[in-house]
Amino acid sequence: MPETAQTPSSLPAPLAAWFAAQGWAPHPHQIAMLEAPGDRLLIAPTGGGKTLAGFLPTLAEASAGALQGLHTLYVSPLKALTHDIARNLRRPVGDLGLDLRIEDRTGDTGATTRKRQRVDPPHILLTTPESLALMLSYPEAPRIFGQLRHVVIDEIHALAESKRGDQLMLGLARLRMLAPGLRVAGLSATVENPTALAHFMGGAQIITADPGPPPDIAMLPTTLDPPWSGAGGAYAARDVMGAIAEARLTLVFINTRAQAELFFQALWAVNDENLPIALHHGSLSRDARRKVEAAMAAGALRAVVATGSLDLGLDWGDVDLVIQIGAPKNVKRLVQRIGRANHRYDAPSRARIVPANRFEVIECVAALQAVEAGELDGDGPETGALDVLCQHLLVLACAGPLDPEALFQEVKCAGPYAGLSRAAFDDCLDFVATGGYALRAYDRWQRLVARDGLWHLRDPRAARDIRMNIGTIIAPELLSVRRGPRGGAPLGEIEESFAASLRPGDTFLIGGQTVRYDRLRDMVVEVTPQPTRQPRIAVFNGLKMATSTELSARLLALIGAPSDWGALPAHTREWLTLQHEISALPQPGTMTCESFARGGQWYFALYSFAGRNANQTLGLLITHRMEGAGLAPLGFVATDYALLIWSLEPVRDPAPLLDPDGLREGFEDWLAGNAVMKRSFRAVATVAGLLQRNLPGGRKSGRQATFSSDILYDTLRKYDPDHLLLRITRAESMRGLADFGRVEEMLRTRARIVHVLPPHVTPFAAPLMLEAGRVPIRGAGSDRLIEEEAAAMMREAGLDGVFEVQEGADYARASPG
Repeated sequence: MPETAQTPSSLPAPLAAWFAAQGWAPHPHQIAMLEAPGDRLLIAPTGGGKTLAGFLPTLAEASAGALQGLHTLYVSPLKALTHDIARNLRRPVGDLGLDLRIEDRTGDTGATTRKRQRVDPPHILLTTPESLALMLSYPEAPRIFGQLRHVVIDEIHALAESKRGDQLMLGLARLRMLAPGLRVAGLSATVENPTALAHFMGGAQIITADPGPPPDIAMLPTTLDPPWSGAGGAYAARDVMGAIAEARLTLVFINTRAQAELFFQALWAVNDENLPIALHHGSLSRDARRKVEAAMAAGALRAVVATGSLDLGLDWGDVDLVIQIGAPKNVKRLVQRIGRANHRYDAPSRARIVPANRFEVIECVAALQAVEAGELDGDGPETGALDVLCQHLLVLACAGPLDPEALFQEVKCAGPYAGLSRAAFDDCLDFVATGGYALRAYDRWQRLVARDGLWHLRDPRAARDIRMNIGTIIAPELLSVRRGPRGGAPLGEIEESFAASLRPGDTFLIGGQTVRYDRLRDMVVEVTPQPTRQPRIAVFNGLKMATSTELSARLLALIGAPSDWGALPAHTREWLTLQHEISALPQPGTMTCESFARGGQWYFALYSFAGRNANQTLGLLITHRMEGAGLAPLGFVATDYALLIWSLEPVRDPAPLLDPDGLREGFEDWLAGNAVMKRSFRAVATVAGLLQRNLPGGRKSGRQATFSSDILYDTLRKYDPDHLLLRITRAESMRGLADFGRVEEMLRTRARIVHVLPPHVTPFAAPLMLEAGRVPIRGAGSDRLIEEEAAAMMREAGLDGVFEVQEGADYARASPG
């Protein structure tokens, strides 16, 4: 906080004296948060005192007299953030001599404390959306929250982007009913659409702070040019290590956990000065993460390689440099990460970006330009998810009978559900009560019963199972990794699917070290350290992130405007120029594609800039249409920027392949029986309460849950195709993994097709041919290759006659002529 002058008269005398004792004066936006009536949304940069601003009304009221019961609820997206806030809040509370109990309530809170809090809650409770939902499920909820006066929601933009935000806003609607007159404060540093976020809160006054000095952000100069393909950034490890050596504490962000492990290894290999550096991501054990956080707070580290696990508001005051490895994929995420450096309002954050490959060079420059222009990506929160509403109805039923008329009005007070129709609400209530048409004959899904106009839990014992399955985060099934036999030290977690692929003796990276897989016992992966072995790559939770629509548009515009290339490095300008000379440059409003021959095959490159997930879907759909057209596709590879397909016959006219109506029809046919649809259904059914992963005395394995989910999916498709959960699943599959909505948007906004037939592989296509993640297509093309190889083999052996290729085989069987 800046030192200055006069304290506003609206600040109570004890608080004014406390500010003066620190040599501070409150910022205007902090005073505005204290004075504004009703709900408020504060948008302020990192280091601008947002959290203190959110708690000022509480501190002011506490300094005027003793508080009774639970007075203020603080909600954070991260459990770690609640610990950080509790530590920071105790300072002014102690200095002011206030008799306030401050406690947290998360999944890490002990059972004894949780039980006591239901009877004797603290004055200030710090929690997460999931723990709040659990507390609202208890019959004591009216007494626990009846005297609540303030709710502070930190990093609200992060919650609004997911179903956790819907869950929280439904919980907030219940709190408003339990505690009329409640005031809510939303806090955020990064908001692309403040009005939409205020609406998400149910209506709030927007208070915007002075943004402070612009960040010092640029590309990190590197000794070597970026490679043509790849995502790890290892080529720049020595340059990054040099920047770390010149800073006090550096956060090195990288987009995925597997890449974080690899880059940490690359840094360690060039750490000639033996500087203390650490690794932090969500697959590491909680103890390992806490040790890193404590070492950061104590100033014992010089750098931490991290994923999104350190994205949000934890206050690491000594961080003076942030380095982003790989393109950020999202401008808002980049701004959030930049804010981790120089946690001071009056000092610019310092950040450097390291592109992982040549296409990412252009994306990084586009992202820097967006940051400079103050343009963030995203359309704001979406309409409330109905599977979350189904879970919420079950949660409230645990606390007591439901009045459908009053509950419908209450739910509509939640911002994301303001437009909810009565028919949609009734669909959710019917599903929760009976399971829907196809399932109503089964007792296990008959969960509510109507008596005297109210809905009650049919079996009160079901409340335990419902509470055990509260939450909207559906992650892949993870297995604990421990060193040595039973009782060994925990190292972290890996996905069940990855563990299933391991054989004894296989090695992989976890926690920055190479370990050897020994055995799987009691759902625990037992390993032995193997520091001298080369590792396999652990497939950690979290897909590769797709470049946002807005950043993709900037990237496309930059490529198509040679007059703007001055912002690009010389090697990138030369690459673009060569592409222009040999083929064509992608342009806004056009769909640029190429067909060329190489090595006896034809290649079709489509520069869609639609993001990795959309391009993956497009690859499946186009190759299917190519198969029908007799073009014999063999495979494809998708990146954020382009799709490359190889086939035995050339694409001479791409227009029929890109027909929007044909693609949508093909998408719906493909999606109906596809694993993507079943995966989406499993997540929806789990959130809605149809499937229960957590059971008394244990937890279903990932395979068991998948088996149960697939049976239900096939049953509903056959007997109840318009079931509520299938409708939700179809809508969600248009986004997420399939992202077909983005494919349709691309086809709508870039209707003019530019098809080039270059004489050979082009400068843009060559890097695509080096990409990993190729998807083979089994069809007429692969059969033709087998037949041609079989014929050549027969001739070489001096055998004439007829031969046939067995379906599914990679060999031919000769038959006498």
